[in-house]
Amino acid sequence: MTWAPLWLSLEIATIAMIVSLVVGTGLALLLRWRRLPVPDFVDALISAPLVLPPTVLGYYLLVALGPDSFAGRAWHAITGHTIIFTFTGAVIAATVGSLPLVVRSVRVGLDSIEPNLLAAARTLGASPARVLVTITLPLAAPGLIAGAMLAFARALGDYGMTQMVAGARIEGLWLDTTSPASIYVYDQLVANHEDAARTMAIVTTLVGVVILYLTNRVTRRYYQAHV
Repeated sequence: MTWAPLWLSLEIATIAMIVSLVVGTGLALLLRWRRLPVPDFVDALISAPLVLPPTVLGYYLLVALGPDSFAGRAWHAITGHTIIFTFTGAVIAATVGSLPLVVRSVRVGLDSIEPNLLAAARTLGASPARVLVTITLPLAAPGLIAGAMLAFARALGDYGMTQMVAGARIEGLWLDTTSPASIYVYDQLVANHEDAARTMAIVTTLVGVVILYLTNRVTRRYYQAHV
C-alpha cells in the first residue's frame, strides 16, 4: 500500500480548485451582469460537463490538447513537453470537471446580494472595481467557499476524464508519475489487490466527506454572522 496516489490527487485537486475558482468566478460575474448575446447557450455550454459522460469530455480534451492540436503544439514549443498523459493534463481534466460547480455556486452567492447595496456604493462614488472587491465578493463569500470546496471534492474524485487524459495507455504513452487515487483504486482491483484498493477508497471517501462537512459548517457560520 502506497500513499503517493492520494498525495498526487490532493495536489491535482488543490491546483484545479484554485484555477476553477478564479475562472469560474469571472464567468459567474460575466453571466450575472453582462448582456451576452446568447446567455442561455453560454450557461448550457459551461454546465455541459455536469451532464456529459466523462469519456466524451475526455475525448474532447484528447482532441483539443493532443500533440497534433494547436494547444498541444504551442505547449510543446514552450515547454518541450506534451499536455496529455502528464500532471498538467490531469489538472486540466480535473479543472474542466470542477468548473461548472464553481460557476453555479458563485452565481447563487451573487444572486443573494441585495442590489440596493451595490447601487448605494456606486451612488457614493465607488468605482466598479472597488465595489467588486469590497462589497460583491465579500457578500458572495459563501458561494465562493462552497464552489471552491465542491471543486476540490469533484477534482479529487474524478476518474473518467483523468483516466483518458492522464492515465490511459494510448500509442505506448503513459502517465510519467504515480496515478491519482481514483485510477489507483481501479488498478489495484484489476491486479487483485483488494486490500490496497479498499484502503485507498475508504481514505478518499473520508477526505471527501470531511471537505463537504467543513463546507456546510463554514457557509452556515458565515450566514449566521452576516444576517
